Amino acid sequence: MQSNIYVALSAQLALQRRLDTVANNVANASTAGYRAEEMSFEELLSEKGKEPVSFVSKGDSHLSLKMGDLEQTGRPLDVAVRGSAWLAIQTPQGIAYTRDGRMQMTTEGVLTTLSGQPFLDASGSPLQLDPEKPPPTINKAGTITQDGQDLGALGIYRIPQQAKLTRAEGSSVTSDIQPTAELDFISNGVVQGFVEKSNVNPMLEMTHLITIQRNFEAVSTMLHDTEASLQDALRNIAGS
Repeated sequence: MQSNIYVALSAQLALQRRLDTVANNVANASTAGYRAEEMSFEELLSEKGKEPVSFVSKGDSHLSLKMGDLEQTGRPLDVAVRGSAWLAIQTPQGIAYTRDGRMQMTTEGVLTTLSGQPFLDASGSPLQLDPEKPPPTINKAGTITQDGQDLGALGIYRIPQQAKLTRAEGSSVTSDIQPTAELDFISNGVVQGFVEKSNVNPMLEMTHLITIQRNFEAVSTMLHDTEASLQDALRNIAGS
């Protein structure tokens, strides 16, 4: 079989994976704290045969760490994460990290995500407030004050740049390298009364979708032309 068929098939597989990634980004463009997924591809060179043949890899994905826009809500239990920091939450699978700072308070006063996962303090314990007292005040370092009383601080963490992030529940992630407590509250921290929106650029992602569709059509056309040329060659051989 001609090598260009294998090349085209590898291109289609890469384009399909890229399409799935972009479609997922578009679907989560309005998800608070969501990190867009990006992909990188590399050339794979096969030196078998008379001439080397280039294929495309299946691609490696990574999450964009670009900060999303901040939206003011005025809710005292909403915090937006500034800089490259993350908030810690407790999930059934273990500790995860999120940029979605939309909090709610249970009847017992525990601060949780909208899906009920507790936010953790710097020691890894759930945060406890008094549901009968006025709304809390949260400063940029995450320190929580309620009715003049210091009740602890949100766990704010730094994930190493070289860490591999894996999606977890909601818009949270897990890291293959242990995050460390954030100490730089000049560039990082939280802002009360705001929520960080997704860092997905919807217009750019729609452009990517159109480009992927056109590239897929071009590869399909090439495969069709190759198949037609093979059929012509077989007919000529059969007729000779």
